[in-house]
Amino acid sequence: MDNKKFLNEYFDIYRKLAFNESCYEQIEAFAKLAENVRDNGKKLLFAGNGASAAISAHGAVDFTKQGGVRAVTFNEADHITCFANDYGYDRWIEKSVEFYGDEGDVLVLISVSGTSPSVVEAAKYAKKIGMKVVTFTGKDSDNALKALGDINFWVDSAAYNIVECIHMMWLTTAIDLVIGEAEYSV
Repeated sequence: MDNKKFLNEYFDIYRKLAFNESCYEQIEAFAKLAENVRDNGKKLLFAGNGASAAISAHGAVDFTKQGGVRAVTFNEADHITCFANDYGYDRWIEKSVEFYGDEGDVLVLISVSGTSPSVVEAAKYAKKIGMKVVTFTGKDSDNALKALGDINFWVDSAAYNIVECIHMMWLTTAIDLVIGEAEYSV
């Protein structure tokens, strides 16, 4: 295997998918929505499974600490296992939103496939109660989660690592847009 060739082709995928102006509108809309959440004393609720849960945790912490936008995530093992045990794994995020969400909050859901029942059910619940939903997905463009979003970030790839890394880039770019600069004191 020619590693240099592989890496050049691999990073070309990122250049094609992540670094084009087609995502600017969504990043700007998400940053504006986050500012509105902040200005109205509301919060962002983040959730996902696996690596998407880790991305959601990063987003929640940085929106709160760096961007001044209150944000929470539901990643604690005791929380997940309790809610999954009592309400079923497909509904643990939905029930988390029911218990912790307030009017005017925004739900941010991250899922490469956009088909994980736990995130799809949470999005359905959020829409039912009038909550705005921001989605980060990949794979099929007509996935169930994306269909429920108000602002949708979609990566045209089925490569999990690539989709997840692009989700992280777009998410943190929205945070930096709220802050107004890329480099700042932490």
